[in-house]
Amino acid sequence: MPRSARQRSNSRVYHIMFRGNELRDIFIDDEDRNKFLSTFKEKSECENFSVYAYCLMDNHVHFLLSGEHEKLGKLVKRINTSYVYYFNKKYERIGHLFHDRFKSQAVETDAYLLEAIRYIHNNPVKAGIARVPNDYKWSSYPHYIKDLNNTVLNIDKVAILKLFSHDPILAQKCFVEFSKEAKAIEFMDIEEPETKKESLIRGEIAAKQYTEEILNHNGIKLDSLRLKGFEDIRNQIILELRQKSDLSVREIASLLMINRGMVQRIGM
Repeated sequence: MPRSARQRSNSRVYHIMFRGNELRDIFIDDEDRNKFLSTFKEKSECENFSVYAYCLMDNHVHFLLSGEHEKLGKLVKRINTSYVYYFNKKYERIGHLFHDRFKSQAVETDAYLLEAIRYIHNNPVKAGIARVPNDYKWSSYPHYIKDLNNTVLNIDKVAILKLFSHDPILAQKCFVEFSKEAKAIEFMDIEEPETKKESLIRGEIAAKQYTEEILNHNGIKLDSLRLKGFEDIRNQIILELRQKSDLSVREIASLLMINRGMVQRIGM
């Protein structure tokens, strides 16, 4: 079945989102996140795109940006190619990292533009990993409420804040209040695959019980999984949890008390 053409924005503004293949994590540590942002900065500047907002989650990213429709696909491809090369080399892996096609939405009005920014900044709150947007480090929200210097990625916030007021101080206050409000507007986001919806091991408690059963059967303790000689058992547990549980890479690593990169390499 042929793919549908991407919607063209008359305003040249787009909300884009791309995610890890099979919802796997695309960032293991802060070095990865900084690398992704620096790559985005380099490629977006080459293609003359301005960035209004972004949010990096463990397994997907949101960006709101302005540029030519014809260059949008090229921009994402260049970013993905560069970052995947870095990621695969660092973690000694091969193959795809991102889902084969990114999502995009045309943003035509100022009202919809502001709603999209609010939605992107509240992604960590929605996911339960931040109480308020300002608690989350890896989004553009701090750019709007602070004067940040030496940031990896430049945010074109002036034009956005002027939609609230031409007085910079008042505009900033209005932006903060606006960001607290919740609107029932649907934006594109990641979709859980069927394999995740039908997880056989549900929740951290069930995963912990499953892990303890394997450890007891083999007569070893949890901290032994970090030692040489127990790689097969460790990899078996990781593989089973990645395939059959609803836990993220980060949650599996925390449960097994091992490095996230170790979990990431298993079951790719």
